[in-house]
Amino acid sequence: MTSDSDEVLMGALAGGDDLALNPLMDRWQAPLRSFLYRYTQNEHDAYDLAQETFVRVYQHRTRFRPGARFSTWIFQIALNLARSRARWQKRHPTDSLDRESETPNAKLQISSDISPAEASVASEQIAAVRAAIAALPPDLRDAVILAKYEEKSQVEIAAIVGTTPKGVETRLYRARQHLRKALGKYLGS
Repeated sequence: MTSDSDEVLMGALAGGDDLALNPLMDRWQAPLRSFLYRYTQNEHDAYDLAQETFVRVYQHRTRFRPGARFSTWIFQIALNLARSRARWQKRHPTDSLDRESETPNAKLQISSDISPAEASVASEQIAAVRAAIAALPPDLRDAVILAKYEEKSQVEIAAIVGTTPKGVETRLYRARQHLRKALGKYLGS
């Protein structure tokens, strides 16, 4: 059953085959965690939100429309959960005791062919880009993460965030403007 398309598996899940959720989880766990980590900048939150996304997929399995793209639907659920978590955390701020020990899923890969000084500069630039993206307004950050990291088309992003493709294009333009300003030091301007 693992070779079945996502849509076929959702049809089976909606029809009462609870085991159809397993291949969907296998297929989508890593992309969701990656997306959610980029959104939350917290590995633990990303893991929790990915799990909650699959709970919602199961709970709302009968709401999935045949003919719809599963990837758009699942990213929409994940994005809504991440936004809700961000709003909740904004209202209930806490400071993690292990803030220093939190590490990203994908470790920074720096070639051994470069000097330690170059590696340090590369690491600083990566941290600056992550911070600049995290500082974007939520609607712009959503568009950037989905377009650049998740490689979604403007049409897919529009369906996920609930706007038009032209609206996504505008958000990406505005995000680039913000990022150019924030990262001017690294861009030579």
